[in-house]
Amino acid sequence: MSKFADIQIDEGIVKRAAAGDVRAHEIIYRAFATPVYSICLRFTKVPAHAEDLVQETFIEIMRSIANFRGEAALGSWIRRIAVTKALMFLRSAWTKRGQSLTDDWHDVTEGQPASHGVSGHPDDAMDLDAALANLPDVARAVVWLHDVEGFTHKEIAGLMGKTESFSKSQLSRAYRRLRPMLTVADDNTQPSGAVARSC
Repeated sequence: MSKFADIQIDEGIVKRAAAGDVRAHEIIYRAFATPVYSICLRFTKVPAHAEDLVQETFIEIMRSIANFRGEAALGSWIRRIAVTKALMFLRSAWTKRGQSLTDDWHDVTEGQPASHGVSGHPDDAMDLDAALANLPDVARAVVWLHDVEGFTHKEIAGLMGKTESFSKSQLSRAYRRLRPMLTVADDNTQPSGAVARSC
């Protein structure tokens, strides 16, 4: 699960940050930098891009914190900003490649697993991180948002500018793609991790 919810920041620190207190900004940065980096890296797969997104995320946090009303936990608010920045980065990458949100799906869904560099032998089953890395950007983002960050399909659809059906179909396809990668020999139980959850 996300670490954002576990981080507690005193209301006084938030008020000081809203007033422009640099020390308060630093406290918030130190508390949330690691989980923000982690989520950005999950989306981009490139450390340098994740580091850039951490900077962009905290610039936005410090710029907007005066508008934070405390209706949700500070961690939830920061997590949403980080996710939005990561999705904006992915949209930009898709635009530069001249692709839509769904154009890269066939890169990993057609053909047998072996044709995508995924072993068909259960003994070579991949761990969840490696399996997720084999998904296209959109599918990986949907799985991560839904199964790890706990976003609903409605929230994912809103973040991606798509419909709930789009989110559900991406998740379902990703599960089908992940299952053979995570299945262990002679194990008839469902694979562990994100794919064990139902849609």
